Amino acid sequence: MRREELEAEWLTLTRETLPQAAAARGWPIARDHCFQRVLLDAATGGCWYDAIPGRPAYRHAAPEMLAGAIGLGRAVLAGSEDVAALNLQSLRWRGKR
Repeated sequence: MRREELEAEWLTLTRETLPQAAAARGWPIARDHCFQRVLLDAATGGCWYDAIPGRPAYRHAAPEMLAGAIGLGRAVLAGSEDVAALNLQSLRWRGKR
C-alpha cells in the first residue's frame, strides 16, 4: 500500500470509523486523538512520541509502523483486540494509571 493510501486509511479509521463504533460498543474512549494515541502506542510498544520523531505522528511514522497501527484498529473493530486493555496499557506507559 502506498504512503498516501496508508495515511488516508488511518485518518478514516481513527477520525470516523472507530469513533462512530465507540458509543454503540461501550468503549472507554471515543475521540479520534484517543484512538490515535492508543493504536500508535501499541504499534510502537510504548509512548509513540518516543519512537516517532515528528508531528503529526501518522505522517512521520514508518510505513510498517503505521500499517501495524491500522491493523490493530481493524482488529479492534473485528473484536479480536480489546480497546479497553490497549487504552489501559497506553495510560500505564504514560504514567497515568
